[in-house]
Amino acid sequence: MESHFELNDVTKKLPKHLHKFIVRQPYEEYTPQNQAVWRYVMRMNIDYLSKVAHKSYIPGLDKTGISSESIPKMEGMNRILKEIGWAAVSVDGFIPPNAFMEFQAYNVLVIASDMRTINHIEYTPAPDIIHEAAGHAPIIANPEYAEYLRRFGEIGSKAISSAKDYEMYEAIRLLSILKENPNSTQKEIDETQEKVEWLQENIGELSEMAMIRNLHWWTVEYGLIGSLESPKIYGAGLLSSIGESAWCMQEKVKKIPYSLEAAAVNFDITKPQPQLFVTPDFAYLSLVLDEFANTMALRTGGLKGVEKLIDSQNLGTIELTTGVQISGVFDRVIKYKNNKVAYFQTTGSTAIANRDKELIGHGINVHKNGFGSPIGKLKGINLPIEDMSPRDLKAYGIYEGEFMTLEFESGIILKGKAVTGTRDLRGKILMITFDECTVTYFDEVLFKPEWGLYDMVVGKEVVSAYAGPADVESFLDIGKVSETKTHKIKYSESEKILYGLYSKVRKMREENSISEAEVEEIFNQLKSDFSKDWLLHLELYELALQNNYTIQKEILKHLEVLMKNETYKNLISNGLNLLKVKEHQL
Repeated sequence: MESHFELNDVTKKLPKHLHKFIVRQPYEEYTPQNQAVWRYVMRMNIDYLSKVAHKSYIPGLDKTGISSESIPKMEGMNRILKEIGWAAVSVDGFIPPNAFMEFQAYNVLVIASDMRTINHIEYTPAPDIIHEAAGHAPIIANPEYAEYLRRFGEIGSKAISSAKDYEMYEAIRLLSILKENPNSTQKEIDETQEKVEWLQENIGELSEMAMIRNLHWWTVEYGLIGSLESPKIYGAGLLSSIGESAWCMQEKVKKIPYSLEAAAVNFDITKPQPQLFVTPDFAYLSLVLDEFANTMALRTGGLKGVEKLIDSQNLGTIELTTGVQISGVFDRVIKYKNNKVAYFQTTGSTAIANRDKELIGHGINVHKNGFGSPIGKLKGINLPIEDMSPRDLKAYGIYEGEFMTLEFESGIILKGKAVTGTRDLRGKILMITFDECTVTYFDEVLFKPEWGLYDMVVGKEVVSAYAGPADVESFLDIGKVSETKTHKIKYSESEKILYGLYSKVRKMREENSISEAEVEEIFNQLKSDFSKDWLLHLELYELALQNNYTIQKEILKHLEVLMKNETYKNLISNGLNLLKVKEHQL
């Protein structure tokens, strides 16, 4: 079957469950005004960021195929990104955090395909192609940072979410969509803003995913690098915002040394940030990431790890000391002394794997109604089952064809006839299958003989717990695509006429077919019908100035009038500065 996105050496490695988040880049939907906004922002950024961004940024634009003249196409970016082992795909706005991280783990940059409107030219509340392509892509040309980003995705995709995290994601996604859409009502925005604020105040204890998202925000999105006194910008949120890239350098924005403590500092994606964190170098980012990973259930496992998975109500995996992995939605754990796991239970489709590969005959079709198993040591026997040799197993009556009773230290008792055992390549026993089996915990029956064969996984304890499956092929549909779609902006007939003028000016510049008569004609129409559209006036002035047309004075005079409006003042002033128009000329 033909893929709905471009497959190359990088993207063909993506697991199938990520494909559903990828959309076709709607390049033909970008208006000529969108293209002008891209050009304005990029020219401003390159001029200003050459002074304040990390040294990798400007060379990185070339290395990743990003031009200031037009919105990049995914196909073009991918042809260049593959040279540094990365790729880019187009997505619809925010995608779930675990999916976002997983793309990164496969060296794939997800690029929100929308383009900010002229009303949000300095800062956009929604992810857009300026933020993603011009913010994220150039810095990944730095090999040290690219490896941090990949490693962050690898660890972040295993972070366990809470049940409230997805609700927060959906609320923030909707708010960003509403704020970016000029057709949204203030009532819609206010109601959604209230919901986001309520969720932020009532989120409770931060989940692993919430904390790693904080680390991502304060580094990949809003990170500064170097010294506290004179930092440089490397975070994509700052690199893509002509407003915040200048604002963040002011003394009133507090600069804090980056550390693990940033994981507990929440953020509001719809507002400028009150403080920023500064890392001394990219290597330090990886050091803090590894420090955080040491606190995750991914590395600590245990009872707390299983409890985190139960709280998440999402697909997750536990790994035992034998290396056997159980993937499903966990809904129960029985504990015993020293907070150890005695028994765990999943509900619904479950798969069992070893070393990230599903065990034959133990997929979701076999374990479609959930899975439960005791773990730990047997009562009165110091040698755990997993460490028993074939001779030991026989000595303790654990071998095929024998009816046996296994009493665990925790009080769980299994009675049944061993049918077969599953071992790894080194001979270590991973699972024992029983017939005519009963499993009890004091007066509670956990498994009855009439339910069929019983598979008991072997392991002393849980050494790891993390989000998602052990084998990505085990579950066909991991993750959920939001039902809230980015709104397609409806343009009035008047706006379409305006965009036609933008198109004419763009064509004149690209084809170098400029005439003073045509510039004057467009200017007169602008003055008459679109007198408040400052950006096209600025583009016209640029053409008139470069060609020394007499009409330039009249266009500049109109720009002066527009500058009396505080909304446009700095935007026009910055544009004129870029054209080297001195104050005495105004």
